[in-house]
Amino acid sequence: MLRILVLAALIWWGGRFLGLPRNLRITLLAVLFIAVLAVQLTLPDGHPLREGTGGSAAPWLLLGGFALVAGFYARIVTALKNRAQPQEAEMSQPASTFTESELDRYARHIVLRELGGPGQKKLKKAKVLVIGAGGLGAPALQYLAAAGVGTIGVIDDDVVDNANLQRQVIHRDEDIGKPKVFSAQAAMQAQNPYAEVRPYNRRLTEEIAAELFADYDLILDGTDNFETRYLANRTAVALGKPLISGALSQWEGQLSVFHPANDGPCYQCIFPEAPAAGLAPSCSEAGVIGPLPGVVGSMMAVEAVKQITGAGAVLRGEMLIYDGLYGETRKIRLSRRADCPACGGKAES
Repeated sequence: MLRILVLAALIWWGGRFLGLPRNLRITLLAVLFIAVLAVQLTLPDGHPLREGTGGSAAPWLLLGGFALVAGFYARIVTALKNRAQPQEAEMSQPASTFTESELDRYARHIVLRELGGPGQKKLKKAKVLVIGAGGLGAPALQYLAAAGVGTIGVIDDDVVDNANLQRQVIHRDEDIGKPKVFSAQAAMQAQNPYAEVRPYNRRLTEEIAAELFADYDLILDGTDNFETRYLANRTAVALGKPLISGALSQWEGQLSVFHPANDGPCYQCIFPEAPAAGLAPSCSEAGVIGPLPGVVGSMMAVEAVKQITGAGAVLRGEMLIYDGLYGETRKIRLSRRADCPACGGKAES
């Protein structure tokens, strides 16, 4: 029996060394096994050839059964790997095509008359930058990822704090102390692995703003300080990028789409100067009801979807104001200012 096993090893490993295909080596081993089994089953007891090949069919049948089980297990493992590989390949599909999983995921968008397949393709090709991963950024980022926006950038230099969790629902208790952009990235990719998320763990500054904005089609500003708001507005105006801006205070939120390149006003047309200290307290100073950022941030995501796909009418030249305390909404018209230091009151050519 030992000689047969040595011969089998020579067929397998020697054949591999000689470059014989795996299937051919398996066939040769099967032929050897059948020949040995035939010797054991046809020759009488005590025959020299039968004695030289083990003397009994039992150990060979046991060995053959073990080989079948091992082969069957290997096929199952290979099938599972092959089943997983297409899913990995799906993540790198061109922006113009959808996998079966994506078609199912975005089915409620695709059946909308205003979006359909073409609109969903625009979302997949779109690149959106969100400034701030806090109260407004959290819901906006979550819904942009869920909606199928192909590339989402998020810039923020803050870390998750326990006091954030009352309203910044993209972060979890275990994320406390972690940079917000990485916490947000993990949540977005867990929700939709087809979205590419680009985290920028730094503050938006004059030095990087233009180069960063140039990589994106649309900017969402969810910050809570006027310095960053004016910087984002100047940069968006200079590059001709639409800017969706939201703001919060206590029970009230507001949002608008600023796009002077498309005949709309810019942020500085409406707010020429930052208010004096104390007149516009931050959320940490004045407080904010927890669900309010979710309401306004989700509205910002809706405006982003409309801006990208061309569906409906965006809030360009209008400001939507939501009063959560009394359940009221109203819109006001916004006009351009000829003396605006950012856009000069003129549309970009």
